[in-house]
Amino acid sequence: MAANPRVIISGFADEAANQKTAVQQFAAFAALGLQYYSIRFIDVGGGIKNVMKLTTSEIQKVRHLQDEYGLNVSSIGSPIGKVKLRNVDDGTHNAYVPFKRYLDRDVNKACKIAHAFEAKLIRGFSFYHPKGADPREHLSQTIDQLGRIAEVCHRSDLTFGLEIEANLVGSNGHILAEIYRKVNHPAMVLVFDAANVIVQGYSPGELFEQYVAMRPGLGWLHIKDYHNPPAIAKGGHVEEDVLANFVPADMGDSAHEAILRDFGRVLPSLERKLRRRGIPGVFLDLEPHVKGGGQFGGFSGPDGMGVALRGLCRVLDYVGIDYHLRDFDDIKAARGF
Repeated sequence: MAANPRVIISGFADEAANQKTAVQQFAAFAALGLQYYSIRFIDVGGGIKNVMKLTTSEIQKVRHLQDEYGLNVSSIGSPIGKVKLRNVDDGTHNAYVPFKRYLDRDVNKACKIAHAFEAKLIRGFSFYHPKGADPREHLSQTIDQLGRIAEVCHRSDLTFGLEIEANLVGSNGHILAEIYRKVNHPAMVLVFDAANVIVQGYSPGELFEQYVAMRPGLGWLHIKDYHNPPAIAKGGHVEEDVLANFVPADMGDSAHEAILRDFGRVLPSLERKLRRRGIPGVFLDLEPHVKGGGQFGGFSGPDGMGVALRGLCRVLDYVGIDYHLRDFDDIKAARGF
C-alpha cells in the first residue's frame, strides 16, 4: 500500500500568545507539538513589532529563543503587497509607497530577514486597487510589480507566496490564477486561504472552484475557516475588522474536507517542486483567528490555537493526509539519548 501524502503543519505563532512575547509564542507551539512557525508580530523586550521592523539584535534574540524551544521559521509573514497601487484618496487608510522605493526598501528588507531566519518563504499580497474599482482594470500594473518582486526574491534564492485576500486585486482565485500565469516566474507561488474567500459572499462550491483555479500555482495553504459569513455582494468590499465568526477547519462553511482531499492528490508532485527550491516540504499554516481577526493579523490564544490544531488534525486524519507532531522520541533525541 502506498504511503499517505504528508504535510508539515506550521502556524502564525503570534496568534497563540496573549501578549505576543517570543517566550509565550514558542512555549505554546512547542507544547502543541509544532516544530515550524510563521513569524509576523513578536515582542522580544522592546514592545510588539512586525517582523519587518526587527533590529539585528532582536533577530538574534528570537533566533536564540526559538533554538531553545526547538523551532524553525517556515515563512516570513510579511505585509508586502498590502499597499495601494495608485496614490488616490479612496476613503481607506491604506498606505501608498512609490514602487521603486517599495522594492528597494521593503522587499529587499523582507529578503534579508528571511535569510536571517534561514527561511525560504515570504508571504505577501497583490496590492490594493482603488476601493470600488474593478480589480481587473489594474491587472497590468499588478502583474508587472509582482513579477519584479518575484525576481528580487529569486535572486535571493527565496520564494514569494501570494495570498488570496479580500479587497486586493487578487481577491479571488480566478484572478490570482491569471496573475500567476502572466507573471510566470519560478519564485512566485499562490497561497490559498478558504476563510478569506468565504467571507466575500461566495458559496462553498464557488470557493472550491477558486481553489481549483489556483491549484496549478499553489505553494502552500493557510488554514482558517468561517461560519455564517456576512451577506455582501460576491467579491465586494469586506470590512475585515468586524469579522467575528472564525472557527476551526472542521467547523466552518468552507468545506475543508473536500479541499484537503483534493490537495492530497497533488501533494507528492508539489513537494518535489518545492524541495527543488530548497523548501523542506508542503506547509499547512494555521492562522485560525478564532478569537478575532483584522486587516493585518488575528488572535486565537494558546487555547484557541490548540483547538484549531486538533480540528485540522481531525480533517487530515479523515482524508488520509499524514503530518508530524513531536513525540517522546523527539524529546529523547533533543536530550541526546
